[in-house]
Amino acid sequence: MDRLKAIVLLMKQKGLRKYLEIGVFNGHIFFKIKSNFKIAVDPDFAFDTARKIGKIFLNPYNLFNRYFEKKSDDFFADYAATVIGAHKIDISLVDGMHEYGFALRDMENVLHYLSDNGVIIVHDCNPQTKEAAGTWEEWLAVKRAGSWNGDVWKAILHLRCTRNDINVFVLDCDHGLGVITKSKPENTLNFLPQAIEKMTYEDFTANRTAFLNLKPADYFYEYFNISKQ
Repeated sequence: MDRLKAIVLLMKQKGLRKYLEIGVFNGHIFFKIKSNFKIAVDPDFAFDTARKIGKIFLNPYNLFNRYFEKKSDDFFADYAATVIGAHKIDISLVDGMHEYGFALRDMENVLHYLSDNGVIIVHDCNPQTKEAAGTWEEWLAVKRAGSWNGDVWKAILHLRCTRNDINVFVLDCDHGLGVITKSKPENTLNFLPQAIEKMTYEDFTANRTAFLNLKPADYFYEYFNISKQ
């Protein structure tokens, strides 16, 4: 299970159509999605106009893409109300800046526009090493060597401690796939945001399963009642 497969299966078997992606980079996920309502948000797209055109021939749905080359905070502040409006988002991939505050704002902003049966998939929720869970500056210092997941896990924990209107869990695959739906939470935790901010990677590793509500990858099929096809 990876984020692309999860999104494709949900769109195919649950009829989710309107798609928003935060943190698009080179479009390796975005361009493969089949929807006539697709929004791409990233402050620095790693593709040009020629690539956009080429991707239309490979996937005609890309003809309908809307691109916003800007920070996600700016997109939500200045454009989302007009671009999304009453349409609502059915499915969203959040894979932007992998830091607690940024990731949390992205999740909460998407939740504001999410349909009642919508799903948010969050990448990079389960770092396996202290280095992968470091800061942006630390990753730059090693010339972006290895994977960087940051502390997105703190944003997941934050939601599990502060929201009683959503269910949040993480699938143990693809660097940790967070899943957020509008439903009663399976369980909650009660850490204050100030305490979460101060937590270390050692705190995380000692409480990984509890903090993330960590599930095996195949739980995805059970939770959404869909097949593996």
